[in-house]
Amino acid sequence: MKDLFLLFIMLIFTAAGSVFGLHISAASAHEVKTTAIPQTGWSDTVPAEYKTPASRKGTVIRLDYESKDYAGNEAPITKTAYVYLPYGYDENDTETKYDIIYLMHGWGGHAGEYFDYTVTKNMFDHLIENGDIPPVIMVSATFYNSRSDTGWGGSVSELRAFHLDFENHLMPAVEGKYRTYAENTTPEGLMASRDHRAFGGFSLGAVTTWQIFCYDYDYVHYFLPMSGSSWYFGTYGDFQTVRNVDFIQQLIEENDLNERGYFVYEGVGTEDVVKSQTLMQMDEMFSRGDVFPPEHIVFYQKQGGHHDLDAVQEFLYNALPVFFGKGGQAGSEKEEVIVETYYDTNSKISDVIADPAFEGNGRLLFPVNSGYSGGNTLGNLSLTWYNGIDPQKTVEIVNTLRSRALAGEQIFYSIYTEEEIAADRAKADTGLFFFKGRPGEKFAVCNAGGGFAYVGAMHDSFPHALELSKMGYNAFALIYRPGAQTACEDLARAIAFIFEHADELEVSTENYSLWGGSAGGRMAAWLGSYGTENFGEKPYPRPAAVIVNYTGLSEVSGIEPPTYSAVGTSDWIADYQTMERRIVRIKANGTDAEIEVFSGLPHGFGLGTGTIAEGWINRAAAFWERQSK
Repeated sequence: MKDLFLLFIMLIFTAAGSVFGLHISAASAHEVKTTAIPQTGWSDTVPAEYKTPASRKGTVIRLDYESKDYAGNEAPITKTAYVYLPYGYDENDTETKYDIIYLMHGWGGHAGEYFDYTVTKNMFDHLIENGDIPPVIMVSATFYNSRSDTGWGGSVSELRAFHLDFENHLMPAVEGKYRTYAENTTPEGLMASRDHRAFGGFSLGAVTTWQIFCYDYDYVHYFLPMSGSSWYFGTYGDFQTVRNVDFIQQLIEENDLNERGYFVYEGVGTEDVVKSQTLMQMDEMFSRGDVFPPEHIVFYQKQGGHHDLDAVQEFLYNALPVFFGKGGQAGSEKEEVIVETYYDTNSKISDVIADPAFEGNGRLLFPVNSGYSGGNTLGNLSLTWYNGIDPQKTVEIVNTLRSRALAGEQIFYSIYTEEEIAADRAKADTGLFFFKGRPGEKFAVCNAGGGFAYVGAMHDSFPHALELSKMGYNAFALIYRPGAQTACEDLARAIAFIFEHADELEVSTENYSLWGGSAGGRMAAWLGSYGTENFGEKPYPRPAAVIVNYTGLSEVSGIEPPTYSAVGTSDWIADYQTMERRIVRIKANGTDAEIEVFSGLPHGFGLGTGTIAEGWINRAAAFWERQSK
């Protein structure tokens, strides 16, 4: 803390304090994929329990390694870093691989600083123990050595030269000893594993992080600069913002980084004395949105945050799950199935229905009541009341389910017993299509609309379930009986089925969500508010969030769960103002709620592919994630 205080004293006399017109949303910084969070927002507070000792504690080990005095005469030197190994790391296990993040301190800091503070290490332990991130190796390094000048000018010289130590010595020393995704420690081996490597730092460590970005984008995919900007050109008090951003843009364009992938999570506190330099750089970057889109760079502020340890902890807490995703145990990643391109837009719907891979359930991929659908191929499928059906997505869904079925996955589950179906034949036309995500991850149930006359799953629930599964969530698409009452009964039974078969399905029942559009949105809202016990099942926990899109539901009972909604202004079925008023009333009751209104969009835009609504599902997932604590 002494180091932070010294930096505070030096900076407070020169810090400027203007905000450069950024629009900051109050969205969460949590999501499995880095593309799933808004570009700007407020960071979430570290839960108090994360600062207490976890039951499964990682181990911190000192690592001495050979390097050179790159800021001096390049004489051989010995440097030190400290390595956090997650609970369960077994040196005899040669199969499991680990993501890795390198962390850098601020002015006057030292190797191992990130593990000096018990609450920070406790937080790392809890993030892994609670499944917020998979087991990750963390390295607390230093740009100093025993010969370093730790004055201000000397420190800046040391951080500018650190990338040479990082490339030539630190990475090979750490990843040659501990198991990461690098097959070997040659430059080629390290570059090949860049998608599993992150670098972050605070204050002058944030400046170092931007230096690493400029020099080592071939080695690192994820970057976490905390309370600091790029000084590739200039220094403190000489912030050459435009020149630096020009240079970074040039790097991105000349090295195809937007295509190859990278991700920057920049964080700063609203009361941080270096806030202005960070805001200047972010404002300049975001003015060039085509170069710096939200899938590659985001900016989050800590409300009331200062230039201190609390801010560092909060940014790490928020960013690490974005970088590395949800995880459980190492090695429990979602098993990828190669999707065979068997069907295309010219394939006949009748052939899909009859495909033996679907074991007689192919008919439920399309409306059972054929009076509400048209077309005879996947490319010309039409559904009553829906707009913008994406033929390529239809093909992807069918090929994905077919490939998974042929790979041995069970993709369909009947929710009623044979006896129940015999008593009510309509129940034979119900069930859950399962889009499997990461084992042990929470689940979502997606409900298509169709005016309670039919189920428009191919446009209004299958695409959503597929995209959620790509994020790692376990997603189910419900095929239900038409009729408001029977549809809700089927959704209640589906929830009961998932809870009762959670082990078999490999899903977590904590913090699940219900999704729906049009009539399916009403189903999600009603089950979320009134519970399974009001629709023929015993009580099960309520959802952590409901996603209720383009439905004109106006009722507010006061017991709604957190609610996200999306609607278009040209929706002649679901008036957007009715939906806006409902969200306002839910929020007035003290419940978190958000709505997105898309100008000119009609009813039933689904994923909104190719429209201004595209990407809403990522923001909805982020909303759900914010409720899942």
